[in-house]
Amino acid sequence: MDRLLVTGGAGFIGANFVRHVIEHTDARVTVLDKLTYAASREALADLPPDRIDLVIGDVADAGLVDPLVAAHDTVVHLAAETHNDSSLDDPTPFVMTNVVGTFTLLQAVRKHDVRLHHVSTDEVYGDLALDDPKRFTEDTPYRPSSPYSATKAGSDHLVRAWVRSFGLRATISNCSNNYGHWQHVEKFIPRQITEVLEGRRPRLYGDGRQVRDWIHADDHSSALVAILERGRIGETYLVGADGERSNRDVVRLLLRLMGRPEDDFELVNDRAGHDVRYAIESGKLRLELGWQPRFSDFEAGLSDTVDWYRSHRQWWAPHKRATEAAYAAKGQ
Repeated sequence: MDRLLVTGGAGFIGANFVRHVIEHTDARVTVLDKLTYAASREALADLPPDRIDLVIGDVADAGLVDPLVAAHDTVVHLAAETHNDSSLDDPTPFVMTNVVGTFTLLQAVRKHDVRLHHVSTDEVYGDLALDDPKRFTEDTPYRPSSPYSATKAGSDHLVRAWVRSFGLRATISNCSNNYGHWQHVEKFIPRQITEVLEGRRPRLYGDGRQVRDWIHADDHSSALVAILERGRIGETYLVGADGERSNRDVVRLLLRLMGRPEDDFELVNDRAGHDVRYAIESGKLRLELGWQPRFSDFEAGLSDTVDWYRSHRQWWAPHKRATEAAYAAKGQ
C-alpha cells in the first residue's frame, strides 16, 4: 500500500479514512473526488502536501480513471451517492456514481491488475424486525429497499462478478452507520447536533424507534486498513462496533450531553420505505484480522462528535439553511 488511490476521499468517510492512513501508515495518497455538495476540501487541507494529491473528477469518467489506477498499487473505492432521501427524489445520480462509477473503476483495476477494496453499506441487506435477535452476517441475502441501497447492492455484485470471472484482487466491506467529524448536516447525528446548537428542537422520523448500529468513522477507517493489510482476496467483511441504538435513544443522549431535557424533541412525517432496524455481526473481521473498535463506548464517541461540531461551526453553518429548507419542504 505504497501508492494509494482513494475514490470519494473528500467525502465524510473518505476524508476520515485518508486522515487515518496519513497518520498511521507511510502511504502516499491520491484522492479522486467529484467535490459534490457533501465533499469537503477543508477536511484534507491540513494534511502534509508531500503525502496527498487531490484530483477533481468523476469516478465514472474512464479517461480520467484509467491512468490514475495505472499509477497506483491499491485502490479504495468510497465514491458514492449516499443520502437515502435524495435517492427517493432522484435516483439518477445514484445509478451513475454507484453502479456506472464502480463498473468504470473495475475495468481499470482489471486492466492494470491493481488491488481493490470496495466499501459498501449494511443497507444492502434490507432491515430486521425490532424484536428479531438476528444480526446481518456476510451470508445474509441481499434485500435492498431504496434506490440508494439498490445501487450499492448492484455495485457489490459487480465486484464479486469481476473477482470470479476475471480474477480481480478485491475485497468488500459492508459497514453500519457512521458518525464522527466532517459529516454533512443532512445526516442524522450532525443534523440533530446542529439543531440543538442553533437553539431548535431535534426532529425524528415517525415514532423514532428505528434502530441503527453506529460506528465512529475512525473505527471504520482502522477496519479498512486491517482489511487492506490482512484481508483475504475475494472475501467480504462486515464492519460494526456493537452500537445498536434507536433514533429516539440517540437524540435523548445528545440532548443530555448538550444540557437539554431528554424529551425536548418533536416527531415529524416518516420517510418513505424507512428501514426498521440494522445490526451488524462483525465477528469475522475481529477473529480473522484481530480488529477492535476504539470507540466501543458510544456515549464517549458521541460526546467527541458533539465537541467537534461545537468548535467547527464555520464549516457546517453555510450548509445548514439549505439543508433545513429541503427538509421543511417535505414536512420533516
